[in-house]
Amino acid sequence: TPRMLVPALLVLLFCFRGRAGMSPHFLQQPEDLVVLLGEEARLPCALGAYGGLVQWTKDGLALGGERDLPGWSRYWISGNAASGHHDLHIRPVELEDEAWYECQATQAGLRSRPAQLHILVPPEPPLVLGGPSVSLVAGVPANLTCRSRGDARPTPELLWFRDGIQLDGTTFHQTVPKEGTTGSMESTLSLTPSRRDDGATLVCRAQSQALPVGRDTAITLSLQYPPEVTLSAEPQTVQEGEKVTFLCQATAQPPVTGYRWAKGGSPVLGARGPMLEVLADASFLTEPVSCEVSNAVGSANRSTALDVLFGPILQAKPEPVSVDVGGDASFSCAWRGNPPPRVTWTRRGGSQVLGSGPALRLPSVGPEDAGDYVCRAAPGLPGLGGGAAEARLTVNAPPVVTALHSAPAFLSGPARLQCLVFASPAPEAVVWSWDEGFLAAGSQGRFLVETFPAPEGRGGQSPGLISVLHISGTQESDFSRGFNCSARNRLGEGGTRVSLGRRASGSFSEQKNMVRIPGSSDGSSSRAPEQEETGSHEDQGPMVLTDHSDPVQDEEGALETKDPTNGYYKVRGVSVSLSLGEAPGGGLFLPPPSPLGPPGTPTFYDFNPHLGMVPPCRLYRAWAGYLTTPHPRAFTSYLKPTSFGPPDLAPGTPPFPYAAFPTPSHQRLQTHV
Repeated sequence: TPRMLVPALLVLLFCFRGRAGMSPHFLQQPEDLVVLLGEEARLPCALGAYGGLVQWTKDGLALGGERDLPGWSRYWISGNAASGHHDLHIRPVELEDEAWYECQATQAGLRSRPAQLHILVPPEPPLVLGGPSVSLVAGVPANLTCRSRGDARPTPELLWFRDGIQLDGTTFHQTVPKEGTTGSMESTLSLTPSRRDDGATLVCRAQSQALPVGRDTAITLSLQYPPEVTLSAEPQTVQEGEKVTFLCQATAQPPVTGYRWAKGGSPVLGARGPMLEVLADASFLTEPVSCEVSNAVGSANRSTALDVLFGPILQAKPEPVSVDVGGDASFSCAWRGNPPPRVTWTRRGGSQVLGSGPALRLPSVGPEDAGDYVCRAAPGLPGLGGGAAEARLTVNAPPVVTALHSAPAFLSGPARLQCLVFASPAPEAVVWSWDEGFLAAGSQGRFLVETFPAPEGRGGQSPGLISVLHISGTQESDFSRGFNCSARNRLGEGGTRVSLGRRASGSFSEQKNMVRIPGSSDGSSSRAPEQEETGSHEDQGPMVLTDHSDPVQDEEGALETKDPTNGYYKVRGVSVSLSLGEAPGGGLFLPPPSPLGPPGTPTFYDFNPHLGMVPPCRLYRAWAGYLTTPHPRAFTSYLKPTSFGPPDLAPGTPPFPYAAFPTPSHQRLQTHV
């Protein structure tokens, strides 16, 4: 109907008028593009309602309107021009193609938005300085440098790998590129290699957007390291005196150049190679053996100590001890052994164990405790030997004075009275006293006193003194009275009474200088060369006994054995021989080993069998004499002799021990008052 036809005509008219009035426009414009170097780049361009000339510009420079773009051999335009497609193609892309591109509809005055073409340059395999084999020193920090190469775009990233695992501890450094150039990249890997890194392969990888998988460069580590030493000993446990072989083995790069052996830090002279043979002793237990191996890189040292089995060795011997009666005494000693020795203490001559360990303490000692104490070490294992060391305990106590045998004397003849004094500390003086007087040293009227050191005793007894009272021209009263020999020290006093026996017959002149020699006939005798006289066959005089002589009993007394010190000084025998010459008595007196005289007379003791020494018959000169000082109780002080000179023997004197000596040319240990 006419009413329905009108709207349809209006629609058709409207559409016709809209199409007939459409202006040129871009249906598609180029966009920024990233292309790898050498590949093809395509920049699209499509126009609508335009049938005129279309051209491309590069950085504002027109490339031309022809489809094949003469003068640009790698450039062309593709697409259906009638449909408005004008795409720009570049192949192969080069670095100079990186620019800003526009698609222009010249007759319509249209220009597309600029599109930038980015050219990517893949990285080349990096360079590792020092490769492909890098030499390092084990234990010494080192840096490995990887450097990018070529004009990679963008600048690549450098990564380190070992066994496919990326390594940490890398630092990066990029050089600043000059104008128009690309910069280089360096990556430094810091590490402290060890010997197990020898032969390891490390990879430096350069990767970027242009080549995500990257390109690798591999290197091999060549490690130099000082010797690694192992030291062994065969056998490790050994007895003293057995042979031991030490073996020193080493691995090193570069090879070993030398060996050096030491023991306890001191070089073993002559030892050069990897083997050392020695004879083990106790020192190897505390002085290890070491082996030092060297090469061009450095040196290494290993040591080992042997388990040496050895018997006791004394390290600190016990020291003598002097203590007052009632005090405590202590000894100590130190032994060394492997295994450690067992240490016990005994008394010399006894078997009772007084203690064990390195120390011995004796509380509240008495005179009976004086003696030698033995520190004995038994080995920890059988067959390793043992050892012992001893020290003397001296118990300080008041003097013990014992009367020695005094030969009976003739009336008006010379006589001698003797006493033996043991004291610790040494006595201040030894004094002889009688009814009307006293004398400590020197002479006084018919009396003269001499004091001599006694032969050295044993068993802890202190040095003794023998004091002799000489009487010139005896009188009747001398045989009836008693003579006292006394001594004192800071701890007290001691003394004894000595009586003079009388010979019933004979004369003094007939007995002068007579000495009986065992085994000789009744009439034989030894006389001083200057005083040779004929002796009496009725009185044989004092008898001389040796260690092997049988005791001879004098007709005036019976044999009696007794210890006057009750075990304090262990007095068992001292053979006393004094050569006093002719002033005042003359001759040689050697006392017999048995008591002489009637019952009740002082007992004489022959100490020689106990001491195991022959009677001293020579006279020794003392460089230090006895000095006397007044004392209210008639005691005098003295200095103990420090040394002795040679014996005073006259020419032609018969040999020791049975001889008569002439008068000495000097006075011995005397101080006259």
